[in-house]
Amino acid sequence: MSRSTTGTTTASGTSHAVVAGVVTALVGFTSSFAVVLTGLTAVGATPQQAASGLAVVSVTMGLGCVLLSLRHRVPVTMAWSTPGAALLAGAAVPAAGWAAAVGAFGVAGLLYLLTAVVRPLATWVSRIPVAVASGMLAGVLLTLCVAPFRALAEAPAAIGPVLLTWLVLLRVARRWAVPGALVAAGVVIAVAGQPLPDDSLLPALTWTAPVLDWGAVVALGVPLYLVTMTGQNIPGVAVLESFGYRAPLRPALGWAGVATVATAPAGGYSINLAAISAALAAGPEAGPDRDQRWVAGVTCGASYVCLAPLSVLVTSLAAAAPAGILAAVAGVALIGTFASSATAALAEPQHREAGAVTFLVAASGLSFAGVSPAFWALVAGGAVLLVTGRAVRRPGIAASQG
Repeated sequence: MSRSTTGTTTASGTSHAVVAGVVTALVGFTSSFAVVLTGLTAVGATPQQAASGLAVVSVTMGLGCVLLSLRHRVPVTMAWSTPGAALLAGAAVPAAGWAAAVGAFGVAGLLYLLTAVVRPLATWVSRIPVAVASGMLAGVLLTLCVAPFRALAEAPAAIGPVLLTWLVLLRVARRWAVPGALVAAGVVIAVAGQPLPDDSLLPALTWTAPVLDWGAVVALGVPLYLVTMTGQNIPGVAVLESFGYRAPLRPALGWAGVATVATAPAGGYSINLAAISAALAAGPEAGPDRDQRWVAGVTCGASYVCLAPLSVLVTSLAAAAPAGILAAVAGVALIGTFASSATAALAEPQHREAGAVTFLVAASGLSFAGVSPAFWALVAGGAVLLVTGRAVRRPGIAASQG
């Protein structure tokens, strides 16, 4: 192959990587920001605080993509924790309010950092049976995923176009089904929503002094850490390894921990290795040359940083929307995650009862001693495993912690 041909091939591969990185960011942002806003609002954030949180996680995960991809020459993509946001959306406002939720975010960040420093911790977390971790997540997601259909019965004219657009695009352009539903929601808001506020749509960080409330730590902080580790970081490692890359898990956890602790007072609830969207930047769509796909990680990160200023705009649109629109978009965005979680919870016959009990407790809304259903679901599932003697281990991920 001539030098000019080689140069053309390299340039083509790089351009593919650039486009793949931008697409990864657009899909990641538009498909789940509604879940993030719903989660932050559910635990007490005002619209301004929710917008602040959306902005800071966009920036920190964007910078993480850039720094880790440049450092390791691997297409590393970071993301906000969609399962974590769904967990928050299914929770209640802590007794001490938003400040206690902020404190719980900080504790989750410290746990990420501790996992990066203490090597065995990631291995221990990875050995939580899939049935229990997935059952908890599926139970939390159930209420969110039925919300669009409940809203459809109450406001068919507003919700119908969103669900119809999602369904059609699910058939013809699956990747763009949720962004398409978001566009349909935007049209409904323009036609039937309230006027947008006249104040500035530029993002402004809203700082809240954290309160360390042990009820919130147990109800929010620990489940947030566990669901993010088992639902995002560990699958994120698997996705990168499936394309032949060694995932820099410990550096990624270190960045996630530092960033979460630093930005928790501004609403930064959690970031992590991307899982599903990681395949867009690490797979063949990012170009034929595997050694050049790290460029996709860099452009994905830069795109996330550029999208951060939209946080106030999308929060204002959500506030102006007819009732049920935001829940509908968030619900359809989580259907795929719910389906995979429910399948994993019930897939293994020896763990099926534990997975089912975990799922049912999480979906039941059981709250005891001020602690959320997610925590009690883990306790119940673990108890079933212990009683039945089926708490078998699964392989850890120590080899990927470099």
